[in-house]
Amino acid sequence: MSASPAPLSPHGPLPLDTTEDVRACRARVAVLPVGSFEQHGPYLPLATDTLVACAIARELAAAHPVFLLPPVTLSCSHEHAAWPGTVSVSAVTLHAVVRDVAASLRRSGVTSLAVVNGHGGNYVLGNVVQESAGSGTRMALFPAVEDWEEARARAGLETSMLSDMHAGELEASVLLHAHPEALRPGYETSDFLADDRRHLLTLDMSAYTESGVIGRPSLASAAKGKELLAGLVECFAPYLSILEAEPSDGAATRAAGA
Repeated sequence: MSASPAPLSPHGPLPLDTTEDVRACRARVAVLPVGSFEQHGPYLPLATDTLVACAIARELAAAHPVFLLPPVTLSCSHEHAAWPGTVSVSAVTLHAVVRDVAASLRRSGVTSLAVVNGHGGNYVLGNVVQESAGSGTRMALFPAVEDWEEARARAGLETSMLSDMHAGELEASVLLHAHPEALRPGYETSDFLADDRRHLLTLDMSAYTESGVIGRPSLASAAKGKELLAGLVECFAPYLSILEAEPSDGAATRAAGA
């Protein structure tokens, strides 16, 4: 892969680059963090998923020549509606927003988009990426389950992905590293497990947890959060190669469609 211009510098959850910064970077790939605004127990903020997605995207932008976009904060959190403060939009709306972002980027010459998803309930993002074939924008959804598994192993997380469902070890660890000021006391004593959640989409989260927590936040640490993000940065390299490849590159095209 040929040398790329230096990446833009991310500054917190919102990028502060000017239009001239973007012009100078000449990035071919944009990164869009998508989070949520939903309950995360009594100790994590409603914006937790957005902060996590932004932390991932910020690390990607620091390591790779990509155009960092501001986050989509409201998404599909309907299963958390029993708790005050949760705000959702429909899957149709989220689908349209991401498609519109891709179309706007395409008009300005950015033809690849990596969607960094911080909320497991945003199932529709997979459809957006799936439907992008032939649209003029090459898209990827990151991180995949395999990426999370690799990053979790690197960071030494003790909770399985099944058990670490919401406001648990992973999310608390990322915030302890990236936004320690956002955590309130209580995560150390709020462990709660509910591994059998097969009816969650029908009954919503309140059928499985009274506190809103499903996981073991007591195991969280800033060191784990740092290693999680470092692991995800490594996992992103193949995505970037695919997204930067010209459409005529047969090998990259086959890999993208795998």
